[in-house]
Amino acid sequence: MKEQSGFEKFSELTRPALRQELERVIAASAENGTPGLHEMITYQLGWTGENAGPKAEGKLIRPLLVLLACEAGGGDWKNALPSAAAVELIHNFSLIHDDIEDDGDTRRGRPTVWKVWGEAQAINTGDAIFALAFASLVNLVERTSPEIGLQAGRIFHRTCLRLTQGQHLDISFEYQDDVELESYWQMVGGKTAALLAFSLEVGALCAGVTPEIQAHFRDFGHYLGMSFQVQDDILGIWGAEEQIGKSTIGDLVTRKKTLPVLFGLAQKNSFYEGWNAGEITSEKAVVLSQILQSEGGRAYAQSTADRLTDLALTALENANPEGEAGDILKELAKILLKRQD
Repeated sequence: MKEQSGFEKFSELTRPALRQELERVIAASAENGTPGLHEMITYQLGWTGENAGPKAEGKLIRPLLVLLACEAGGGDWKNALPSAAAVELIHNFSLIHDDIEDDGDTRRGRPTVWKVWGEAQAINTGDAIFALAFASLVNLVERTSPEIGLQAGRIFHRTCLRLTQGQHLDISFEYQDDVELESYWQMVGGKTAALLAFSLEVGALCAGVTPEIQAHFRDFGHYLGMSFQVQDDILGIWGAEEQIGKSTIGDLVTRKKTLPVLFGLAQKNSFYEGWNAGEITSEKAVVLSQILQSEGGRAYAQSTADRLTDLALTALENANPEGEAGDILKELAKILLKRQD
């Protein structure tokens, strides 16, 4: 039997308390004659409905990072539970709206909320989760202090705006012929990195660390998210090549403007010509992926991911995380930053 990792042990220890905190917060959604709204929220969280359970709930990486950062900052992870619940709720708010905006039929192996209940109810469910996330954050004053609660609220407001700005850019890219690299980084900084940065920063804040250490935790989350996204971009084109001898090329078929694609377009060579020569079929995408690799798109993206990985690990080292939680953060960072699938 495979030995559990430090993160798996920490997850097993803290998930029941996180679940209890989430249940406490979302209970309000069933008030005023709206048990159906509560059902939609619990479905989105993976607790109810067909195939409910751990797979439908997800790995809860973001809220667990909150708790780890608090513990690694010298605090008690239980004090950060309201902010961890807020992070998980705001993440699910964004998933519901993303699924509608991207016409996504499934999420974690199950029909998405809008496919089950329709777009209107799904939008309303996302809005309810958004409100509940802020309600959860207010509960920080019960476990920390009004000052920490106020500061967390300010950072959370800014983070939520960055999430929507990132999504705005991501949607806009679908209709733009030319996307600048600076716009790409702005998109990734909001859509992917902002919530990870907040997760680490608010956890450290709950531990009462200095502003300097808090900033290091935030930077770790930021660069973690940026690197993670670039690696995801690489996997979206070449991810299965080593395993099955064939590229997945999914992002090329959908004409997604990822980092390697933007690099290839900027060269204005064969990849640029192929990209602009009409519809990209699966067969054409395989050829384009090979051209893009030969023109340096994969190497450029990988070197960028490596640079961001170094920045993330340096920021974590500068945060000087303490104890077993600190060791788990380092272990988890290496797993996330060097994932193979």
